[in-house]
Amino acid sequence: IKGLKKEVDAEFYAATTRPPYVYRGSPFIIECAIAYGGTLPADDLVRVIRFANRVPLLIQQSASAITKSIMQTAWKNYGVSQSKGALPNGPAVIMVHMASVWVPFTSESKEAVATYPEIVKEIKLALQESGRQLAAYLRKIRKIEHEQNRKKIFEMYIKELSESLHKINRCDKEKVEKDLLKIAQKRTLGVGEK
Repeated sequence: IKGLKKEVDAEFYAATTRPPYVYRGSPFIIECAIAYGGTLPADDLVRVIRFANRVPLLIQQSASAITKSIMQTAWKNYGVSQSKGALPNGPAVIMVHMASVWVPFTSESKEAVATYPEIVKEIKLALQESGRQLAAYLRKIRKIEHEQNRKKIFEMYIKELSESLHKINRCDKEKVEKDLLKIAQKRTLGVGEK
């Protein structure tokens, strides 16, 4: 998360490290991190950052097991839009790192991680774990926005309601309005704090 925070200005960060797993006798670990929101462009595809043994993989993104795993993950379940067979859309950066004594590259140029079922499975599990953290954050944000909208609607009609109650019951307009504002504040306490 520290490395991602240095490079990406976002409002939410989540990271996952999978337990060691073995492929053809060689152990490997998958690490995944997601940054969401902030100054990231909302209309573009998510940015994918791939690493193998702390070395960035810059070429052949589409041939990599990392990119294929990201595309196969159902991001709609985590509140991020995605077209079928494509990277998800939204203000996000997904970083995946594979650490191993032997990384199975697709070629001698070491540009992409080979697509093997064990590796793809572990990458997807790491992505899903980070995705659940992101989904919880997005649900919280949407709930806060929903409550703010409810509060605005309630406050919009307080004046009319107090006038109507004054006409019906001959009660003090200002006192009713003040009491209704207190109720609105109490019911929506903490709304707006992210």
